[in-house]
Amino acid sequence: MDATILIVEDEKNINDILAFTFSKEGYNTLQAFDGPSGYDLCMSQNPNVVLLDINLPGMDGMDVCKQIRKTSNVPIIMLTARESEVDKVLGLELGADDYVTKPYSARELTARVKALLRRSAINSEASSAQDDAGIITSGDVTINVDRYEVRKNGKTLEITLREFELLKFLAMSPDQIFSREVLLENVWGYEYLGDVRTVDVTIRRLREKIEDDPSMPRYIMTKRSIGYYFNKI
Repeated sequence: MDATILIVEDEKNINDILAFTFSKEGYNTLQAFDGPSGYDLCMSQNPNVVLLDINLPGMDGMDVCKQIRKTSNVPIIMLTARESEVDKVLGLELGADDYVTKPYSARELTARVKALLRRSAINSEASSAQDDAGIITSGDVTINVDRYEVRKNGKTLEITLREFELLKFLAMSPDQIFSREVLLENVWGYEYLGDVRTVDVTIRRLREKIEDDPSMPRYIMTKRSIGYYFNKI
């Protein structure tokens, strides 16, 4: 495998174990032990996935995630020992694709990384496709399923891989209501161990990007106490 995993974790023993685990799986690994170094490596080396601890010296993981998201949509998995839902939600709000709470198993983390890489591979291949098949248009929003591209009023939107997967899943079945549990199972793509709040946060981020007024959405609609659906205008 040519994929590179950037591990940003200040506890050397954990960092080394993760590096060893992913090296055994055939991945290239990069290691950083503080926030600024992790950010610099991400910007200079363009890894395929970033494993990002929250508690880091120099710049905490939340700030690193925020800075990365200004210029890159690289998949990010937050590694956190914090049990607070506020911390988990904040990480997702800042653009993280996933989070894992310590202690976690190597098998679980590897499964999540592989799922993100599969989607990234599809994204990369689709970006070079030249045909315009698989286009969904609704109002002033255009979703190119093959190229993993979303446009609003002709302008390409910067959305993360997870946000695109969720939007695509909803848009491909317009007006069909999906529960949060169903969305977790189908969009996150494996036995997701997080909570349904993850869906709510990702929906909120999508609305901020594609809706004229996120508080009065036209595209991503809520069916109270049931779930979400895509409104094809």
